[in-house]
Amino acid sequence: MASGLTGYRRANGRVGIRNYVVVIPVDDISNAAAEGVARLVPEALAIPHPYGRLQFGEDLELHFRTLIGAGSNPNVAAAVVIGIEPNWTERVVAGIRAQGTPVEGFSIERHGDLETIRVAARATQKFVQEAGELQREPIELGEIMLSIKCGESDTTTGLASCPTVAQVVDKVVDAGGTVLFGETSELTGGEHLIAERCIDDDVRRRFQETYDAYIRMIDEQDADLMGSQPTQGNIRGGLSTIEEKALGNIEKTGTKPVVDVLEPAVAPTKPGLNFMDTSSAAAECITLMMAAGAVIHLFPTGQGNIVGNPIEPVIKLTGNPLTASTMTEHIDLDVSGLLRREIDVVGAGEQLMTVVESTIRGRRTCAEALGHREFVLTKLYRSA
Repeated sequence: MASGLTGYRRANGRVGIRNYVVVIPVDDISNAAAEGVARLVPEALAIPHPYGRLQFGEDLELHFRTLIGAGSNPNVAAAVVIGIEPNWTERVVAGIRAQGTPVEGFSIERHGDLETIRVAARATQKFVQEAGELQREPIELGEIMLSIKCGESDTTTGLASCPTVAQVVDKVVDAGGTVLFGETSELTGGEHLIAERCIDDDVRRRFQETYDAYIRMIDEQDADLMGSQPTQGNIRGGLSTIEEKALGNIEKTGTKPVVDVLEPAVAPTKPGLNFMDTSSAAAECITLMMAAGAVIHLFPTGQGNIVGNPIEPVIKLTGNPLTASTMTEHIDLDVSGLLRREIDVVGAGEQLMTVVESTIRGRRTCAEALGHREFVLTKLYRSA
């Protein structure tokens, strides 16, 4: 057992490191009611978002999958779901309930906001009190699902913070744990390196098909990605091409085989390093991985991304000494000593593992302490 780790073991056997009661709106027009409940029950966590009306097809399926995944994430003790219509509300409730998470749902039609807030707040209060009785218990590192993504990358990211993350990724996989990585667009120019690490021909084929579908989508738009990939921040930090960015990005995935290829917000079924087809936008990517069950996120940054998530704690580290000194409130670990040759990558990895272990045991990350709760749904196409 790694350094006395503790967590919350849920009814379905999965392990969380936080103990939230969440209030989830099914659609954008139910945000006010969800936030009204959280004002009455301050220990509950409302998660507003801008979508959920007139979506259809795979876009709607991803919407449901993300909301259900958020409500059943192992960091969630219980969920309250509020929607304008009863049918879609019940679909989200049923999905969360199927995962073993205590949940109640309320629809606003024929009741109005005020009555919905009244009854939902009572259910939420009860859940908060029950969650307070749950106790942490000893857990193994291999029971933790970790996700990784980098952002506002620069030349220091590939040289320092991403290799540091790789040290922890390998340790978690070696312990029998599960790690999610994605950022499909930011593999460009290095996608063959991931393909070579796929555990068998089937995984390799599915990875290549996923990546090729992304390239086709970009080609069909006839668009110039410069300024988006790489971003203006990447360019300012010295990354002039997506290929340079990709090679640094891939550094953080470590050395282990890729065991599976997942659609967005789909929970992994195989322990080890899993690839998920995601956007490279920070909050979107983390939201999708959280919805798949990840309970802690490692985020190497160069220029200084400040993202957080309401359910999954985000640990940020940087090898850029300027970022470490000017954005101290956002950086959980400064590994710029790697570039000054004051420490080696193994030592930096040990420092990061110490931060990971303290976060698992309950210490708040910088993003948590500052109230960064970016919950951003991925939308595939326009609504009806």
